[in-house]
Amino acid sequence: MSGAPLMGTVGDITELASYYAEPPQGVRVNMIFSADGAATFGGRVGPLSDEIDQQLLEILRGFADVVLVGAGTARAEKYGPVRLTEAQQAQRHRAGRTQPPPIAVISRTGALPPTLVSNPHQPPLLVTCAESAAPHDEADDQRCGVLVAGEGSVDVVGAIALLRAHGLSRVLCEGGPTLLDELVDADAVDEFCVTVAPKLAAGQPVNKRRRPSQLSVPARLRLAHALIHDDYMFLRYRR
Repeated sequence: MSGAPLMGTVGDITELASYYAEPPQGVRVNMIFSADGAATFGGRVGPLSDEIDQQLLEILRGFADVVLVGAGTARAEKYGPVRLTEAQQAQRHRAGRTQPPPIAVISRTGALPPTLVSNPHQPPLLVTCAESAAPHDEADDQRCGVLVAGEGSVDVVGAIALLRAHGLSRVLCEGGPTLLDELVDADAVDEFCVTVAPKLAAGQPVNKRRRPSQLSVPARLRLAHALIHDDYMFLRYRR
């Protein structure tokens, strides 16, 4: 994709989805924020979203090899296994990918929400550190796959490398804000898709970072498109 960014309105989800059909071989982040900068309302994303934003989330999952999410977001949003439409399944089969993308949860404690291990045919991946992985090994836990990245804390760069080594190179990260910060600090974001909701939520994450940014200067992105549907703006930035 080159040249000036695409700007305009879209009529439906089919038209909107067509602009996301080429995911990067790397990390694509998908987030939503209110017009005043809040990532959640009442601890959840749902109140900020609308139907077309929810549909886009499901479509982006269909393009991915794996869906990466922080444990806090997985618990708050009651994450379960990815469900694809028949059309998405057929598209993946044509591309040689027969299974839906697994959910990979970044968790320092090694704890997974029970909703994620509800389907034994779609086990999640637990991405954790060596200290927290040991109990799963000792218990011979078959409910999930375990990837170890780091000793006392999770190394997100190592986590991305492990996913790639398992053939999961198209990573869709759905947040939350803490995981997003870690990926940005590590310079590991290849594409940033953000929905700006036409809502005010009074919940900006100002001065809530646990540590200062590791970046010497803000990382520069290039705008690929800015599309509007029903006052929601869908932005796609690329490295």
